[in-house]
Amino acid sequence: MIDQAAPTSITVLERLERMRAVAEAEAWSAMLRFSDEQAAAARSEPTPMGTTVARAGIPGDIGQAMGLSEGQVKHRLHTARTVRARAPRTWIAFQGGLVDGARINEIAATIIKLHEPESVTQLDTTVVDYASTHTTAELRRWLRDFVLRVEAERAMERAEAEREQRYVKVDHGDDGMSWLTAYLPSPQAAAIERRLHKEARAITNDDRPLHQREADLFVSWLTTNENGEAAVHADIAVVVDADVLAGARTGFASAADGSWVAPVSWITEIARKDNPFWWRMLREPVTQDILAIEYQGRFASKLLRKALEFKYRTCVHPGCTVPAWKCEIDHVRPWPHGPTTGSNLVPRSKTHHALKGHEFSPPRPRRSPLEVELHDLVIEYVPAA
Repeated sequence: MIDQAAPTSITVLERLERMRAVAEAEAWSAMLRFSDEQAAAARSEPTPMGTTVARAGIPGDIGQAMGLSEGQVKHRLHTARTVRARAPRTWIAFQGGLVDGARINEIAATIIKLHEPESVTQLDTTVVDYASTHTTAELRRWLRDFVLRVEAERAMERAEAEREQRYVKVDHGDDGMSWLTAYLPSPQAAAIERRLHKEARAITNDDRPLHQREADLFVSWLTTNENGEAAVHADIAVVVDADVLAGARTGFASAADGSWVAPVSWITEIARKDNPFWWRMLREPVTQDILAIEYQGRFASKLLRKALEFKYRTCVHPGCTVPAWKCEIDHVRPWPHGPTTGSNLVPRSKTHHALKGHEFSPPRPRRSPLEVELHDLVIEYVPAA
């Protein structure tokens, strides 16, 4: 125990940090034990499919108990098993609080990159001394240099293969802002960085800070052609309260899946530039609602699918945050016995759709954040002014 009345010192901070690392290691070890025990129990299922379905539910159970997503649980279990099996000295150091989970993550990622058993052994022998006395960022660089030193040819092969994995990704944050991430070869990324910096600095008579000029240039390059005209048109669905849209009060618009929000003025500003078409959804408690029509086909129409995106926002499986527009549309009551209507359709991620098909029973489905019933919706097409 730490004496709360005693003056705080570096020694106290060091002791607290080691206690935190030990507790983290105990939690990871408990997760491994639970996973192993449940996996062993799943093997007693009468059919191979039953075993598969039972095992698939283990990460969700751990995540519910520890406040983690299934992806976080799977990553943590994989990391723990990798280090425990292939770097026992490092695992013991983790149990003793000499390194924490963040450093273990970095070490496990490096172990996976190494091909020769001798390289892993060398890493396990040397990494704890460095990791226990340096920051995670310093350790990350040390590990990178270690790989380049002991397996240079393999590193070259990985670099060529990794270049094939380049991508662009958008992560929506709070307050109307998002992250745009591009995974690019370093020389190209460096060239973009230098060009942005150089051209932003060349802009004169501008009160914007340098970083804002760089950001605005980046957006301009990506969204306009060589003539300065809009180069790409996208279908973006937003939810706006009627009084906000009318200007009666200040407010935000939110994405149909709830993944991002932005001031309505930002949306209307884009609308004036790009001259989009607007679709409006209104509550209408009359039986003539077009979404109350039962479709004879198996697959939802484009209009019905968009309404489902507005209603549910994300996959209906508890804890799943996959946006509804990325999901598969699932019949609650299987087709053809169940109709293709708003009341019988829900979005499920590909993974959870497959589990449902194998009669996996998730916890009680959550309610839609909007609390909107599809048979109360009417869709009206309104051209932009």
